[in-house]
Amino acid sequence: MPTVIRRFWSVIDLVLVALMGAMIAIVFANVVLRYGFSSGIRQSVELARLAFVWIALVGAAVTLRRDEHLALTEFSETYFPRAVPLLRRVCWGIVILTMVMFFIGAWHQMMANWSNISSLTGLPSALFYLAGVISAVLMGGVAVVRLIDPTPFAKSEGHGE
Repeated sequence: MPTVIRRFWSVIDLVLVALMGAMIAIVFANVVLRYGFSSGIRQSVELARLAFVWIALVGAAVTLRRDEHLALTEFSETYFPRAVPLLRRVCWGIVILTMVMFFIGAWHQMMANWSNISSLTGLPSALFYLAGVISAVLMGGVAVVRLIDPTPFAKSEGHGE
């Protein structure tokens, strides 16, 4: 895999780590402030929710890339071993179709919510849907590459098995 792509995914991993660290810090600080000092950070709930959405959706793309999603392959590999490559390509085609639908829906929601500004954080609600747009693009890209070459990325990088 080219170095640029590996570095791109490494940056995504670092962003996810930073988001998780920030989410833990703001939730912990809010709990301490709320129970220890009877105050709190009003924006912490919304910021933690936003970070969680980004972690879940972009993390799903990372998991797909590493071929770590749950897969039930025992039946097909046991009873139809010669059809497995075709079945995998069919599955990747379904993933691509699903990601196209996900992208269109998330895009429409994102565009509709740019002017919907949160009173707590001042951030547009569209940032929640932007995570879906980016996740759909990442997962769709992984699926297109896997449709062309079904060899998992993870095996070439030492992840997974």
